[in-house]
Amino acid sequence: MITTDHGTRKAPLVSHRKTSLAAGVLYLLTFVSIPTFFLYDRVKTDAGYIGGPGPDALVIVGGLLEVIVALACIGTGVALYPVVKRQNEGVALGFVGARILEAGAIFAGVVALMSIVTLRQAGAGEDALITGQALLAQHAWTTLLGQGLIPAFNALLLGSLMYRSRLLPRILPVFGFIGAPLLIAGAVGTLFGLWGPVSPLAGFGALFLAIWEFGMGIWLVARGFNPAAAKLTATGTGTSGGIRL
Repeated sequence: MITTDHGTRKAPLVSHRKTSLAAGVLYLLTFVSIPTFFLYDRVKTDAGYIGGPGPDALVIVGGLLEVIVALACIGTGVALYPVVKRQNEGVALGFVGARILEAGAIFAGVVALMSIVTLRQAGAGEDALITGQALLAQHAWTTLLGQGLIPAFNALLLGSLMYRSRLLPRILPVFGFIGAPLLIAGAVGTLFGLWGPVSPLAGFGALFLAIWEFGMGIWLVARGFNPAAAKLTATGTGTSGGIRL
């Protein structure tokens, strides 16, 4: 650990600033897949896409963007773990595991769409229509669970750690606490056929969660962790019971 001439410990806070910057950039990267709503439009709405002329470039670009998001998801968990584990190591591990699971679901969805592209390019024709519909259904369900349900639990896990530690302004995790139950309710309702994949409940939940994650990304890049809370974390004051301020 590096100390100044006055004995003030600087290394932990410098390390936390690097951590917050890395985590903030990675959280902002998780929003690069927003264009997939338009890039995937043709493959998801055209029942005969798998037997048609394409084009495939838009789907491939969308897949690449989602791969970036999946890797960024894992990166956020890895980047934040050394800091938040001092609040509650079990919850912190749960957050990392959930982020990895979310990334896995995203990869599964990308594989489903890339399989459609492969079959179309191989000239499978109309004989592959049923297969194409099955792959689209797989993508829809992995999207619902991987990018709808799991992020809600991520918000509850990480939000609880950030709220108790005050590493971030408490208003930010509150948005996550509001959005998470709405997303969970929306996903459960879809599972039981109460409404389709897109519902006002899930829409509001996704909006609140987006504010939480995007706001956190911006804050971590621009301001970093609360210095007082970060100092307590660095000195080990924060334990499984949380930092007391």
